[in-house]
Amino acid sequence: MGLRELKKQQTRDLLADTAMGLFAERGFDRVTVVEVARAAGVSPNTVFNYFPTKEDLFFDRQDAVVAHLAEVVRRRPAGSSAVDAVRADLLAAVADGEPTVGLNPRMATFWRIVTDSPALRARLLELGERAEGALAAVLAEEAGAAPDDPLPHVVAGTVAGAHRAVLAEIRRAVVAGESAEEIRPRIETAVDRAFALLASGLADYPAQR
Repeated sequence: MGLRELKKQQTRDLLADTAMGLFAERGFDRVTVVEVARAAGVSPNTVFNYFPTKEDLFFDRQDAVVAHLAEVVRRRPAGSSAVDAVRADLLAAVADGEPTVGLNPRMATFWRIVTDSPALRARLLELGERAEGALAAVLAEEAGAAPDDPLPHVVAGTVAGAHRAVLAEIRRAVVAGESAEEIRPRIETAVDRAFALLASGLADYPAQR
């Protein structure tokens, strides 16, 4: 990374971290972009140059989250189905306390802010739809599906929907104050059972590598 790119990344991180501190203190809907800019020592235009909307400022890693399921399926090992790949990735993230999955004590404040904000809940739904669309594109490509074939979209909705439901249950439990040790065993059991059911019908779509 060059010096210019490093400085841009540092500014981006500063803005996101400053904003999160204010959101945690006062709630997302009660903080303005102007206040974030003032606290970070930059102009509002600088904030908008990096983050077009206040929701983008909150979900500052949204592009990686949207692309994640598609990349998991695209890079899955030989002999693995799309369902198997998503299941394995989800279980690994749960076991490791991956922050984007939410089973991490540091994420409790983050998810409480989302729960309290209609705007953030709406954005979260949008991100889920975008992730589902990216997954559908990978499935369609691998299956050689025609542009008007709805099957890749239906399969992507099934797999991504199960994934979202698991994350939503984690968020609900974290916000309710449950510990990771309490949540993890039942989530792992639910993932195993749910994805086993999916695999029984979707193991060959698209063809295993």
